[in-house]
Amino acid sequence: MKEALYYNKLDKDTVQCVLCPHECRLRPGQMGICSVRQNIDGKLVTHVYNRAIAVHVDPIEKKPLFHVAPGSRSFSMAAMGCNFHCKFCQNSSISQVDTIEIIQRNSETITAAQLVEAAKQQHCRSIAYTYTEPTIYYEYAIECAELAHQAGLLNIFVSNGYINPEPLEQISPVLDAANIDLKSFREDFYRKLVGAKLNPVLDTLRLMKSLKIFVEITTLIIPTHNDSEDELHDIARFIKQEMGEETPWHISRFYPQYKLTNIPPTPPETLRRARDIGLAEGLKYVYTGNVPGDSGESTWCPQCGELVIQRYGYSINKINLKNGCCAKCQTRINGIEMDANNDN
Repeated sequence: MKEALYYNKLDKDTVQCVLCPHECRLRPGQMGICSVRQNIDGKLVTHVYNRAIAVHVDPIEKKPLFHVAPGSRSFSMAAMGCNFHCKFCQNSSISQVDTIEIIQRNSETITAAQLVEAAKQQHCRSIAYTYTEPTIYYEYAIECAELAHQAGLLNIFVSNGYINPEPLEQISPVLDAANIDLKSFREDFYRKLVGAKLNPVLDTLRLMKSLKIFVEITTLIIPTHNDSEDELHDIARFIKQEMGEETPWHISRFYPQYKLTNIPPTPPETLRRARDIGLAEGLKYVYTGNVPGDSGESTWCPQCGELVIQRYGYSINKINLKNGCCAKCQTRINGIEMDANNDN
């Protein structure tokens, strides 16, 4: 347990968390929406500092990040909890926390220094704060990110984008890249299926762009909920106009999860149609996810159409880059360390 960053005292006993846009007002004993931050005797504390629920080594493509050191290993960690309550959450067993006792019983005490040392020993190029929502374990994540930065490692947030500007600005000097879930382009979707608002996510994306954090965007396509052509066009236009045509867009296949088991998996044809829409709107890199073997998993040169990175699932079969550029026409492929694992 540690005193939290980013809160205000409203009176003698009440506090307001200002870490994320929910800005929960809490009386003594009350927990925030994330279920990991609590008012104890007029002080906001976090129950997930130095408490990891998951620690793994993943291919960076699993985040998914296709334009950050492709083919490298990413040391991936999480603490319990989330400031969203998505009805389709794929990690609900660790993100949807009911009690502090669950955190204490299931989490392991691991310091930020130990995480960074483990990442180095596992020959990882980056540390990814993932699986749940890194914003809610901000104190843990920023300490780890600062140490990782000193050690020469990249830092990556895999996030829902629900963070206030000030904490994002504080961590930005050591945050190299992020994959942000843009779950929908409709307020109604966020309100009913997520328990949040759309505009703060869009504001986070814009701010990350201005802070020069490299961003990739993921949209999970859920049949009947966010798969209309109008909405897909709206998302693609936002990405191009606000984030830039070089911003990768991952369009992922939905499978029935958690409280949304009455919806069938997304037809692969829907993902391919969405990819066509993204490309038609002028995006350079649009990917289909959760459909192994689909050509939309691979990176194609936006200038000449050459296959520059061939993927199958989370594996890379071929890299056809030279100094981060298409080996055929020398067009630069946008990203971070795009030739890191290329022997050409």
